[in-house]
Amino acid sequence: MTSRATPWEKIAEPRSDYNVRRVTGTTGMPTYWGKDATGQCLFIVELEGDHTSQYRRDVTRLNGISVDLRNGDNDSQQRLVLALSRNVDCDLFLGLCETLISSLASVTDSAVALSVTLQHLKRWKAFLAGKKARLLTNEEIRGLFAELYVLRLLYQRRLTQGEAIDAWCGADDSHQDFIFGNVAIEVKSLSGRERSSVRISSEDQLEALVDSLFLIIVRLIDISDAESARSLNDIVALIEQELVTAEAIEQFSEKIADRGYVTLADYDKPRFCIGNVNGYRVTEKFPKLVRSRIPRGLFHVAYDIQLEMISSFSCEDDEIFGRP
Repeated sequence: MTSRATPWEKIAEPRSDYNVRRVTGTTGMPTYWGKDATGQCLFIVELEGDHTSQYRRDVTRLNGISVDLRNGDNDSQQRLVLALSRNVDCDLFLGLCETLISSLASVTDSAVALSVTLQHLKRWKAFLAGKKARLLTNEEIRGLFAELYVLRLLYQRRLTQGEAIDAWCGADDSHQDFIFGNVAIEVKSLSGRERSSVRISSEDQLEALVDSLFLIIVRLIDISDAESARSLNDIVALIEQELVTAEAIEQFSEKIADRGYVTLADYDKPRFCIGNVNGYRVTEKFPKLVRSRIPRGLFHVAYDIQLEMISSFSCEDDEIFGRP
């Protein structure tokens, strides 16, 4: 991750307690950048009233970030204080704080502000527990966006929401991205600039362990000013709005955190439009390298497939997703 200037660099380290600087440009709950006497970076949300019961009921403990509810300047105030344990993680912590600032921008009720903040921390707990506690690369952003696009198609047209999320293998060590019944789907994304080939990143991705294996190629066009364009944050928020059960929402949150995603301002861009979606049935004659047919001793095989050479394997999307 590339380091960038942070607001804590402008705050002097105090001899005791902590120094703060109010976050500018906000109209909701007062929020502050801070630094304590040990040099820890702080983020502070000022609350009106006593929220001790709510805090004790809903607080989440995180590795690397301490969470504390402290008394304010008078008896009618409290402060929720987030403290970063290791300044080497400052960039990630800044991302969390920026997300909180955005989410609290229009919140004027302290109980709601506390609820929103603690909910974000629950997502961060899952994120920090995963294998990818870092910013996603551009390629990973495109790949995840394409999978989420296919996830929506599945629960809109073929499966229930719970079945679709359960089918999404996410960060599991499964061969394909989606497996349900005797069907598996491998999803690949292409940028608007890529035209002639798609990369298969392992000898397992196109080896069918079920009756029907499909390859779906989603072409994503980065057009930030298009009205229909969506960012990774946008499509995640859309899915969360569409999910109707608490179980589905919780399972989705866990799986997307395992993929290395948490809501960050960094993921407001790029914004994609769907160029086209092409599906292919992966049969025995489909050009591929699979584990069961490569010489012993070879592994971690990656290769490119020319799209013009697999046109005869194309199929209608109704065959994959069912009729809309």
